[in-house]
Amino acid sequence: MKTRRLFWSIVEKLEALIDQGIYPEGSRLPAERELAETYNVSRPTIREAIIALEVRERVEVKTGSGVYVLHQKKPGQVTKPISAFELTQARALVEGEAAALAAAPISSEELEALKQTLVEMKSPEKADEADQRFHQIISQATRNNAIMLSVENLWALRRSVPQVIAAYSDVCSQGEEQRLQEHTLIYDAIESKDSAGARRAMHQHFNRLINALFDASEAKALEEIKRKTDETRGLYSIAHLRQ
Repeated sequence: MKTRRLFWSIVEKLEALIDQGIYPEGSRLPAERELAETYNVSRPTIREAIIALEVRERVEVKTGSGVYVLHQKKPGQVTKPISAFELTQARALVEGEAAALAAAPISSEELEALKQTLVEMKSPEKADEADQRFHQIISQATRNNAIMLSVENLWALRRSVPQVIAAYSDVCSQGEEQRLQEHTLIYDAIESKDSAGARRAMHQHFNRLINALFDASEAKALEEIKRKTDETRGLYSIAHLRQ
């Protein structure tokens, strides 16, 4: 147990140096012998710490070369493609439960802040920001840090993945009134301490959004088919052959 605590102590110290930029992305960590001398521990303890850092994807061990610091992903950063449909489904699952959980402990101050976002959603200039704050207030009201972080990360994806931004911009700009009505229903359920109603209202909100995304996707696909058909028609027209 003492050895285990010792190598985890080294892991924490090295991670802190990586986070501080002392060992930036792509840089090589000091040699095993040097680290052992620096932290006054055995070389096997350093090896265990390096293995743990590798499992955590903080470093990469290159045989015969050394240990290198990997690029650190930021909240919302992804290495696999995420579609607007996938993100919306995930949001429905997480935020539906967040709304249900928040209905009981939410404070009067948080309810007032939530109500204020509904007022701001009536303004096209403030609507998107108010929308995000609405969901953040609900996540905070759950008193669950893991849920708060999950919602924060989902919104980070919403604001950073290009294909998601494009898809949402197509549907959000066309459903401002519906969005306000749906958020009002969520607010009403939470204010009434109706957990099941809050979950249902949140699911209805995202269900409408998913259907709107499908409609927009279908419209774009039909538009692309028409464009290609027009190009083909022009290619094979008699007028084209005479040119």
